[in-house]
This record gives sequence, C-alpha cells and structure tokens, in this order.
Amino acid sequence: MAMDNLHIAGDNEAASKTHGATVLEAFVVDVNGIARGKWVPADRIPDVLRKGIALPRSVYALDVWGCDVVAAGLAIGTGDPDGICMPVEGTLVPVTWLTRPTQQLLLNMVEQDGSPFYADPRQVLARVVGYFREAGLTPVLATELEFYFIDKRRTPRDPVSPPFSNEGRWQGWQTQVLSIAELHSFEPVLADIFDACERQNVPADTAVRENGPGQYEVNLKHVSDPLAAADHAFLLKRIVKGVARKHGWDATFMAKPYGNLAGSGMHVHMSVLDRQGRNILAEENGAPSAKLRHAVGGMMATMADSMLLLAPHANSYRRLSPGTHAPTNITWGMDNRTAAIRVITAGKNTRVEHRVAGADCNPYLAVAGILAGVMHGLDAELDPGRPIQGEEPEGHPALPFNWDDAIDAFDASEVMAKYLGAQYQDLFSATKAQEQAEFRKRVTDVEYDAYLSSV
Repeated sequence: MAMDNLHIAGDNEAASKTHGATVLEAFVVDVNGIARGKWVPADRIPDVLRKGIALPRSVYALDVWGCDVVAAGLAIGTGDPDGICMPVEGTLVPVTWLTRPTQQLLLNMVEQDGSPFYADPRQVLARVVGYFREAGLTPVLATELEFYFIDKRRTPRDPVSPPFSNEGRWQGWQTQVLSIAELHSFEPVLADIFDACERQNVPADTAVRENGPGQYEVNLKHVSDPLAAADHAFLLKRIVKGVARKHGWDATFMAKPYGNLAGSGMHVHMSVLDRQGRNILAEENGAPSAKLRHAVGGMMATMADSMLLLAPHANSYRRLSPGTHAPTNITWGMDNRTAAIRVITAGKNTRVEHRVAGADCNPYLAVAGILAGVMHGLDAELDPGRPIQGEEPEGHPALPFNWDDAIDAFDASEVMAKYLGAQYQDLFSATKAQEQAEFRKRVTDVEYDAYLSSV
C-alpha cells in the first residue's frame, strides 16, 4: 500500500506513547461519511497500529440508517467477509469530549495483497489524486464548513430549535450574521472545538457567525494533500458534534435543518501546483491563466454528473433554492459569490472556490468529484464561456434540483466512472437508490395535514 497517499503529519507510534487512554476508538468512513468501527482496549493499541483490525467489507455499503445496501453486492450472498483496516498515519489522537480517556484512529481498508479496497471513500479520493500525480500536479485544498448548534430537546412539533447561551442572553431566532457578541455567547463551546482541533492536528483557522440562528462556520487551512484536507473536514464534523454534546447541545451538518432559513454548505477552495511549485491557475504576472479556464470548464461540464456527491441526501436539495446564498445554476464568476464556482483573484495565489456542496456531504467523495472535474477540464482543455456579472439567473443551465435527476446523472456519467471507478459508481448509485426507495415509503406530516381530511 502506498502510504504516502494516506499520510497526515504526525506519528501513530509516538502518539501511542504520549497520550494515556483506556480505550481506542478505531473507525473507517462509510459511503455517507459516517464513522463505523470498534472500541478496542488500550492494551491492544500497539497491535492495532502494527496489524490493523478486521471489519466487514460491507461496512462501506450501508445506507444512512445503517442497513445493508443489497444491490451493492458486498453483504448479501457473499458470506459478508472481513477486510483488513490499516491505520492512517498521524491520526492516533485524543478524544477530548468523552468521559473516559480515549484515543481515536482513522483506518483504511485494504485487500489481502495490501492494495486499496475500491469501496473505501478515502481510497476513491486517492485514486483521483493519482491522476494529478501522474500529470505532475498537486491540488492545494481547504474547506469551509457551516453547521448549526441546536437544542437537544426535540418533539414532533418542534424537531429543531437553537440553543440558549450559558449566559441566557441568546435571542433564539435572530440571525446576527458576523456578530462578535454572538461569538462571545458561544465562546465556551467554540473554545473547546478549537482546542480539540489543535489536539487532533486539524488546522482550524477562523470561526464566523453565519446567517441562521445558532449557525456558525469554521474554516480550515490550505494543505497540499487532498486526502488530508478531506480528513480535516471529516474530523472537524466529529469534533463539532462531540463537543456540542459535551456542552449539553447538539450540532447538525444537515444541509437545510430549517425550511425557511439559511442552509449549510461546504465550500472547497483550491489551487493547483506544478512540479516546480507554481500555481497553474495564474500566469507569471498574476493574471488568471488559460489552465484556470480549463479547470473551471471541467468543473462546470461535470457539475450535474457529480451533483450526487455534492448533494447526496433528500434534504440536500432544499438548500439549493433561489435567494438563499446557495447556487442554483451552473455558472462561474470572478470574485462573485453568487456563482457556483467563484474565482478568487489574488495574483499568484489565485484560486477557485467551489460553492455547491452541502455540509451533509461525504468530504472524501465531494472532493473526489470536484477534482475529477478539474482533471477532465485540464485534459480536454474545456472552456467555461464568459463569467457571469452579478447573479444572472437566466440563460444558464440549472443544477439538478431533485435527488432523482442527480442519481440518474451520476449513474450514467462516463467521467465519474473513469475517475472514481465504475465499481464505486455502481455502489454509490445503489446506496442512494435504496435510500430514495425508503423515503418514498414514508408519508410526511405535511401530507397528512393537507390531504387526510380534505380530499
């Protein structure tokens, strides 16, 4: 196994000697970005670091409720065999929000010969990064993740509501975007989040009060390893949820928890370096380059194909509606936040911001889909057309606005099959089709309210 594809700065063996723990939380990341694994006694940590642990291969083909995806072919009729899960270097770190001393360890599944297991989302991203490596290119990435703090108390009539601050001054449903005072109100939980990030080697940068009640954004620093960037996004989601629970709240990365309020996105910032470390998105004089246009053209050409990776759930499509700060059309613009792809002009540090993904995505798969588009555009020298001015809602292709269309587009995409692998394309499509079928069985409270007595 090529460990350079899987490395994050740090050393698991050293960490095992410097952090006391009574239990190890060892896990992989499944198709929906959910951690699945085991608690292992602390005395077995050295053994796990050397030999890994066994988990069923079918762990990578579970729907969002944790049920086997029959059509994926990893469980039913196979005997449900185990695969070997090996540690990702540098990810043995303390868990700060649990009661007993605990360490966590991120794992990758490999075949018996040590080659990557195709159904592991980290390995899917590693496959896409391999195309860049062959071309002598290095993507430099960072993500921005939005989320809501919410009250733990839930009822059928009030399933989600903002929490109160410790000081009791929180004005429940106000937005207060960019408010410093609201940062102060949430300071204890935000401070613990940043402390956990530091202890887990997650390079958190800034925290911002966002548009919704109890909504925040944490930005992560750019790194020249897309797997590490996706790891950081995944681990940040764990940290935010864990620390919120420690403080008596919950946190959600659901794309649209409130139907009439701002949704939560995961914006991906990216530049691309050549073998000499030069940013290919900018010319020597700092002007946007032809390769920038090709990269943008590729992301636009594959946006519908990759939509299922960026918006993987039924709720995801509620976020993508007009007038909500979320993109609705396949567009690009220069320093234009209303475009799906925003080019940030910064001289030799010029980069693109992909603004489509929801915070509910699996970061590994969303980044894989975005990078597949970039590579496709560079190879085919695609042109994105002219950048939009302002919003320009008319005259541009719309993003897929429903789950059905996104599943169909992803399932039929030759580009996604090439870069992610046809086997994984089938697995992901099967997972989403099974979830969609389950949703169609459920009758909502709105339907009962509208139709039960009146029709």
